[in-house]
Amino acid sequence: MKRIVLNIVFVLFSLTTFAQVGKNYPTFDRKKFHFGFALGINTSDFNYRFNLDSSKVDTVVGIDIKRQPGFNLGIVSSWNINQVIHIRFIPSLSFQERLFTYSYKNPDYFKDIENEPRLLFRESRLESTTLDFPLMLKLKTKRIGNFAAYFLSGLQYSLDLATQSKVSPDLSNPIMKMKQHDYSYQFGGGFDFYMEYFKFAIEIKLSNGLRDVNVYDGTFFNGPITDLRTKVWWFSITFEG
Repeated sequence: MKRIVLNIVFVLFSLTTFAQVGKNYPTFDRKKFHFGFALGINTSDFNYRFNLDSSKVDTVVGIDIKRQPGFNLGIVSSWNINQVIHIRFIPSLSFQERLFTYSYKNPDYFKDIENEPRLLFRESRLESTTLDFPLMLKLKTKRIGNFAAYFLSGLQYSLDLATQSKVSPDLSNPIMKMKQHDYSYQFGGGFDFYMEYFKFAIEIKLSNGLRDVNVYDGTFFNGPITDLRTKVWWFSITFEG
């Protein structure tokens, strides 16, 4: 992740220098509507809370959720109300993944030399393929040469195409489940660069879920979590004509 951020910073410095030479596509901001596409990567995580029930035979003492890399692509539609206020709609297809690691102790097995239960570990990988529908307000600075900066904020609805929320629970082989529908708010920012025949942008956004997406089916993986909300970082490059 640090390498990605450093590469983005290097590209920004290089393009900022380029952006001050001449003035490309001077009529771009006069158009009311623009269309294009977006390509990007994401890292998925959760905001969550525990309900560690000591009455269970296998007592969970900790949960670690590791963010995993994914990617996304979308179609850009932009309504330019004026030079600084824009409404953007970017329906996208994204692929996301999280890795859950549960540490727990069993009071009857695997005791150490001091007769204390040893910690055991179990993993569950949660993969999502979502259709995302973000509606964003874009506030942009006035163009300086071939460069402009902007701030983004808005709401997003997501539909998980790979959900297993309706699969019957199997206590012998439990899986982590997430609800099919999710709502989140987003905010972020980026930089516009005007080329000769098109404009492209580099942006970063953060999404935080507004609803609990955990499926409470009484299995080992879902039981210890009382609140599970999505959290996604997005790094995107957009192209508009």
